[in-house]
Amino acid sequence: METPQIVSRAEWDAAREQMLVKEKELTRARDALAAERRRMPWLAVEKDYAFEGPDGRASLLDLFAGRRQLIVYRFFYEPGVARFPETGCGGCSFLADQVAHLAHLNARDTTLVFASRAPQADIVRWRARMGWEQIPWFTIADTSDFDKDFGVDEWHGTNAFIRDGDRVYRTYFVDNRGDEAMGSTWNYLDITALGRQEEWEDSPEGYPQTPPYQWWNLHDEYAR
Repeated sequence: METPQIVSRAEWDAAREQMLVKEKELTRARDALAAERRRMPWLAVEKDYAFEGPDGRASLLDLFAGRRQLIVYRFFYEPGVARFPETGCGGCSFLADQVAHLAHLNARDTTLVFASRAPQADIVRWRARMGWEQIPWFTIADTSDFDKDFGVDEWHGTNAFIRDGDRVYRTYFVDNRGDEAMGSTWNYLDITALGRQEEWEDSPEGYPQTPPYQWWNLHDEYAR
């Protein structure tokens, strides 16, 4: 292993300051890209999609759980995946282990769910083994083309939706390496139509925004 040179504290501080300039540029570029996402056109969802959940049949609208935004991650856990039903996709599982407490997303009027083609009995058992009980996890019904229509029939991916009353719109989609950053509250909010909903963000006129820090809370102290 060829290691970098060993330097004095002053040299190390100078090198770090040089790197910080580039990191700040990256942060500003990431914020600008998120602002562009908030101005992406919306695609109306015209078809009905069926899912099965712990409480029975559910529509795409039901997956919102009454909130304004919905994020759906396609998790490959189903017949045909290696070691099913004992385990699911290794990469999908790696992501699931990184999902932050969902109370913070919910506080921004946003719901995250997983969707697979495994039966609910298998999902419930394996989710409990892995400690993922906080994540709502639905079965894509046999008659539903949800995975095919939203680019996740052959590979994992994350779709973002928003609703206006009972009308649902697709607002964004990431897959491949775009998915590897998912898991944190901030990264999920940054792919949504409404963003973090904080006053410093560059968002279109009329978007919901509140001061940063003030809405943040302990995950068990948000208003129910």
